[in-house]
Amino acid sequence: MPKTTQALIHVYTGDGKGKTTAALGLALRAAGHGLHTYVGQFMKGQEYGELQAAKMLGTDDRGRPLLTIAQFGKPTLIHREDASQEDIQLARVGLASALQAMLSGAYEIVVLDEVNVALYFELLTVQEVLAFLDQKPPQVELVLTGRRVPQEIVDRGDYVTVMEEVRHPYQKGIKARKGVEF
Repeated sequence: MPKTTQALIHVYTGDGKGKTTAALGLALRAAGHGLHTYVGQFMKGQEYGELQAAKMLGTDDRGRPLLTIAQFGKPTLIHREDASQEDIQLARVGLASALQAMLSGAYEIVVLDEVNVALYFELLTVQEVLAFLDQKPPQVELVLTGRRVPQEIVDRGDYVTVMEEVRHPYQKGIKARKGVEF
């Protein structure tokens, strides 16, 4: 199985659409080379299309899924001012699960989807996420997504991409569509 020579840290942020999509695109590209990706989705408990796609993507020759997605959020959206102890607990469980996946040797890529928003909502602390980054094995590519990323996380990124919103269908009253936004 191919291995990367030096695994890096990606940060996908900004107010535009495409942060999770970019991370999942990386996972799809990696799967094409037989690499395994773990995606921990923070603050997400809804049925997103990528959950079904991961099942369809298949397994390697040993029967291991090429893409594993775990959700750590309630099935409803929350607002920053409404974050509860349960939301904090789910985020901490998510970070611990992602750490276990990252250290397991089973994944070449680990994605912390919406972790930056979890930081903004104060479900996790910057120190907790920096401590996570400090434990990154050299062979694991790490991706952090979500808007409102703290500068300390930006400073640790090898790739930092800011998705800028120029126009969005929501501005015209168009609601989220299956397969495009979720």
